[in-house]
This record gives sequence, structure tokens and C-alpha cells, in this order.
Amino acid sequence: MKTIKLTLIALCIATTLTACSKPEVAKVQEESVKPLQLVSQDLLTLSESSLARGPVISGSLQPVVKAELNAEVSGIVMQVLKDNGDAVKAGDVLVKLDQTTYRDKLLSAQEAERSAVVTLEQSNRQLKRMQSLSKQSLVTQEGLEAAENKANQAQSDLASARARLVEARQQMEKTDVKAPFSGVVATRKVSAGDTAQIGKGLMVLIDPASIRFEGYVAADRVGQVKVGNKVTFKVNGYSGQFFTGTVERINPLANESTRQVQLLVSMDLKEQSLVAGLYAEGHVEAQNSNALMVPESALIREGDKNFVWQFANNELKKTEVELGSKDERWGTQEVLSGVTSGAQILRHPQGALTDGGKAELAVAASDTPDQTAAKASAGN
Repeated sequence: MKTIKLTLIALCIATTLTACSKPEVAKVQEESVKPLQLVSQDLLTLSESSLARGPVISGSLQPVVKAELNAEVSGIVMQVLKDNGDAVKAGDVLVKLDQTTYRDKLLSAQEAERSAVVTLEQSNRQLKRMQSLSKQSLVTQEGLEAAENKANQAQSDLASARARLVEARQQMEKTDVKAPFSGVVATRKVSAGDTAQIGKGLMVLIDPASIRFEGYVAADRVGQVKVGNKVTFKVNGYSGQFFTGTVERINPLANESTRQVQLLVSMDLKEQSLVAGLYAEGHVEAQNSNALMVPESALIREGDKNFVWQFANNELKKTEVELGSKDERWGTQEVLSGVTSGAQILRHPQGALTDGGKAELAVAASDTPDQTAAKASAGN
């Protein structure tokens, strides 16, 4: 009798445990087949875009308008009024040299010019008297000629004195070194107290608005380049930014050491100022066409094969694609076959993805059930 009771109890316990475990097993199975949740940012819809082909160009940014200001007269540097990075306007005084010597020369030249004027006036008056007396035959011809020679000599002396005065005034003015155009001081080479000899460099001035890209292309690719081609490039120091320009000139003489050909690329910098001298690299858009492009981040490379994860009909499918040219401007790849325009692929495929696995787009936050119910309640 005890055995029967124990058996019945065991059966009841087993039945109860089995009944309790069924929902848990079902729940685990349901979770195991739950679709992968995606958001719109995970997907990229493919479409045709511009594919640029052309040679690589590398070089640096250089100003077209640049002036190295040198001392035109010698003297002690009294003041340096501008420093590196200072903006200046045309005619601004940048450096002042000692004027003592040149002020004395200017005063001496002015006195010499006044003396020459007085001498000329006296000589002219004497000549007029001699000419009047000559008409009355009261002076000899030799006396008249002597008066004429003296007047002519006085005229020459005055011209020489005025030339020396102009030179002295110019030397005086050159002690103030002025900006020849509006721009920015790039290099200050002297300080107050330095001795400036004729030809000594004082400052370098540039116009930032005139900066252009001076780059080089390989000689075997220069035949693809034409004046007017668009150039897209990056500048060292401005990460994440792309700049554009236009091929303005092609140097007809190749570089003697590298045998590369220089291209002068004009830029429109009305809204941005760049630092001259920085390294830059990009591509000349010699040929442009429309193609289906995918970013590198969306590609899965397995040996010589390339794949993308395509999302369609709530499934993820690992799709092999054939690649073509690479657009070096953006790092995107041309897709020749495997997917078509309008297909949706994963931007950044990561994790353990299953070919044929279920996936679905998550409901946007603005359309959650709670908010939908709230809208319906408000409408009622």
C-alpha cells in the first residue's frame, strides 16, 4: 500500500514539473528565433553616384602673392611694429630704421638745392645784363659767352642738386619699411637693435587669399590632365575636410630630379583661410562617370572574394559582389555586379550574422505602442 502511494506522489510531482517547464522551454525557443532588430542608421540604400578617375597629385599650399622685404638702406633697427601672424594693410609701417644719417643728408641736399637756385638766378641776371650791353657794343663777344657758360653751368648744378635731394629724400623714406600690399606677416627676421645692411631680410609678407595648391603628378599620367580639371584633395592639419580646386596651369618643364610634372591648382578661399606651406594630397578628376558605389565599411573581404550583407524581405543575405574602380576621394568602391540600385545593405556588418537570418526594422521611438495609445486616447 505504501508503495502505491509513493508511486502516485512521484507521478504527481513529475506531472507538475513537466507542466511548469513547458512555458519556459517555449519562451527560450521563442527568444532563440527572435529577429535581429535593426534601425534605419544601420542600413544604406544603394544608388548611383559620381565616380572620379584620375592621377594622384601631391604637393603643398603656397601663396601666389608673397613679398620678402629687404633693407634698401643700412642702419640700426629702431622698431619692429609687426610680428608673425599680424594682419597689415598696404602702406602700414612694419620696421623703422635709424634716420639720423639720412636726415643729415636730406638737410644738406636741401641747402645745396637752395644755393644752386640762388646761383642760377644770379647767373641769369648777369647774362641778361651782358646781352643788353652786347647790343650796345659795350662788351666783347668773349664776355658774353662767359656769361652764357656761367648760366648754363648754374642750370646744370641746380639739376644735380635737385637729383641729390630726390635721392636723399628717397633714402630717408626707405628707413620706414612699409607693406606693399594688404596681407599677413609670415616671418619676422629682425628685432630692435639689429644692424640692417643693404639686402638684409627683414620680413616676409603673404596674402592668404592668394593661396593655391602647387602639386605634382607622375609623368606617365600627365597626359590625362587638362586645364580646367577639378581637383579634390586633403590638407595635412585639416583632418576630415576635403577641398576642391581647378587646374589652372600645367608646367611645361618636368622637375629635374623627380621627373614629375607640376600642376598649379587655383582655389576659392573667400570663406576660409588656410595655412601656407602645409602638405596636401588628392586626385585630379580627369574622368567622371556614374556608378553604383559602396563604402569600405560595408564590405566583407574573404580572400579574393567580397561580400555585403543585404537586407530584404526581413532577412539578411550574404551577397557576393564584384568590385571595380576605387574612388580615392572618398574611399568608396564601384560595384559591378551582385547588387543593384535601391538595395539595402548593412553599413557596418559586425557580430555573428547568419546568412538567411531573420531581421526587422525596429519601430521608431515616435511610434511606440505607448505613444500610439496616447494619441488614440487624445483623439477620443
